Amino acid sequence: MLRGLTTVAFYSPDFEATKRWYTELLGIPPYMDTPAYMEWRIGDYQHEFGFINSSYAGSELAMTPDPGTIGRPAGALVYWHVDDVPATLERLVAMGAKEHDRPRDRGTGFITASVIDPWGNVLGLMYNPHYLEVLGSTERS
Repeated sequence: MLRGLTTVAFYSPDFEATKRWYTELLGIPPYMDTPAYMEWRIGDYQHEFGFINSSYAGSELAMTPDPGTIGRPAGALVYWHVDDVPATLERLVAMGAKEHDRPRDRGTGFITASVIDPWGNVLGLMYNPHYLEVLGSTERS
């Protein structure tokens, strides 16, 4: 059924500022960059991380029929594995994100936190031992 994360897409009312902010955070420019949509491939599995220009909300290009969530945290919370949750949280806050949920030890090695980016999207952070186990098994193959 669910075979893996393909694309995470957020909205942005300020496309150019979003591009600059995430390019700084990720260290690379988007590989896809159109007036309606921009996208990076990031992480160990090159997951797709994209932004839809808010002016396209509700259109066929928007990928979602619900423009009512633009400008406030809503929807699913997607966590991205990071090696150091507190340090990543600190960097994001220094870049203008707002802390959404402080770092929390969830037990057995899992640590989570989240921020709200300058455009109201929630970005989840997680240190996840299972992610590292899977990554390690694919590197040995």
